[in-house]
Amino acid sequence: MKVDKIVRDCLLEIQKKKRVSLEGNILKLIEAEEGDEEFKVYLQTSLEKDKDSRRKRLEITKQVQERNKELLVSEEENIRVNEELKTALQEAEHSKLEALVAKDAALSDLDIIQKKSQTELISTIVKVALLVILSVGVITTVMYAIAMFTGKDTQIIGSTWSNMFGILLTNAFSIVGTIMGVKYASENSKKE
Repeated sequence: MKVDKIVRDCLLEIQKKKRVSLEGNILKLIEAEEGDEEFKVYLQTSLEKDKDSRRKRLEITKQVQERNKELLVSEEENIRVNEELKTALQEAEHSKLEALVAKDAALSDLDIIQKKSQTELISTIVKVALLVILSVGVITTVMYAIAMFTGKDTQIIGSTWSNMFGILLTNAFSIVGTIMGVKYASENSKKE
């Protein structure tokens, strides 16, 4: 197909002034007049630019397609990693709950052991205190009885005997009161 002179001149002028030339398959259809070297060069240059721009567009399209493939693979990997993170988080929360339950059980066991130890200690203290009180009472009573049967003066031993029993009873109540106070105080501090 050949173009008339007006179209030819218009195309050459646009190319010179604005650096815009024809593109696409239409270039394959247009032919230059014999002897019109300027238009022939214009058509060849336009064809080469068109091939160049097509090649560049094709490269860009390929790059975009490759990037899209990479993005899809990355997205799948992100989804997989997110799922693993969710699973790990759930397992960590489950382990945390198990640890809290184990801690509560251990604290409960410790509390029971402490109460048992305190009860045993209090029991031992009370037994020893009562044993001391009874032995002192028995010894003093035996001494008083011997003095009475042998005919010795019992006035000093009698007053000592009655004072000793008074002191022993006071100390016994003091020990029991102290033990109960400590037990009560330790129970109240644990509750708080």
